[in-house]
Amino acid sequence: MTKIVVGLSGGVDSSTAAAILHHQGYEVVGVTLWLMKGKGQCCSEGMVDAARLCEELEIPHHIVDSRDLFQENIVDYLVEGYGAGITPLPCSQCNRAVKFGPMLRYAKEELGIDAIATGHYARISHNPETGRYELRRAADLSKDQSYFLYDLPQDVLAHVHFPLGDQTKTETRRVAAEFNLHTAEKPESQDLCLIEAHGSMRDFLDKYLAPKPGDIVDQSGRVLGQHDGIHHYTIGQRRGIGVAAAEPLYVVGIDVGRNQVIVGDRASVHQPECTVQRVNWVSIATPSGPIRAFVQPRYRATPVPATLVPLNDDATRLKITFDEPQFGITPGQAAVWYDGDGQDATRGDRVLGGGIIEVHP
Repeated sequence: MTKIVVGLSGGVDSSTAAAILHHQGYEVVGVTLWLMKGKGQCCSEGMVDAARLCEELEIPHHIVDSRDLFQENIVDYLVEGYGAGITPLPCSQCNRAVKFGPMLRYAKEELGIDAIATGHYARISHNPETGRYELRRAADLSKDQSYFLYDLPQDVLAHVHFPLGDQTKTETRRVAAEFNLHTAEKPESQDLCLIEAHGSMRDFLDKYLAPKPGDIVDQSGRVLGQHDGIHHYTIGQRRGIGVAAAEPLYVVGIDVGRNQVIVGDRASVHQPECTVQRVNWVSIATPSGPIRAFVQPRYRATPVPATLVPLNDDATRLKITFDEPQFGITPGQAAVWYDGDGQDATRGDRVLGGGIIEVHP
């Protein structure tokens, strides 16, 4: 019987993933990462639901204290980023640095198991011609989480299973009900775990970053109003700017040195290009020259055709030129690219790679 560790958050997705594998004959071991205190599906309530699920399935359950790891890689990462005027993306960072890599290490070193699974909506396939493990979109595009998984390296993808990748969320709840799981009707988490725990991202950041009033200016430098901290603003933001104007205003830039929030009209929020760093090549080997792909510059954005040009020998830094200027290109967020040359409307489901958007020069 094949052993597998399933990461359990206490939600319906991870519960169903565990139940499916258990039903398929795997010897399942549940592992829950203790990330922080307070409410949220990753924390106290989630741990209780995960423990109950393991009792229902009659499988072992382990809780791994990952609070220091989460503090260093996510909390400190977010606070430092927002304080520097960027908008960090915590989920992809968490998946690589806190969840998948450490969970696989724990499975191997503490439990002697070399396979892990989660309730993420994505798919993994192996290409025998290239020898690479390819990350693909989920069948349910409305739930697809491949964008947040782009940073997983090959040595992790080789040991990961996504049992929900070929089904819809509706099917997941139906399967959970068929297995009589107590999480079958559990409400879905709508926010980041940090937001659930603190009420809002603003409340979370205000616990760590002191108010630092400054000017809100237009692109010519004219003062239009005041802000109480640049960490409350992000590129493309429209609501909550605090400045009345005849036409809608958007955040188009954040000047950390001057402690200014720069605003403009919608057209000025569009950018024809960006650079990305910390690139991880997933389904293909590192390219030696420019490639064409469909780039998704933020979560929920529609992938658009673009040209990617490596800026160093190992292509860990790229310049992305979009066929058409894109709205709200935000430093700190991830740009993830999928296969397709952009010559027609067809785009593939393979994640070719991804990286973190740099601050505009």
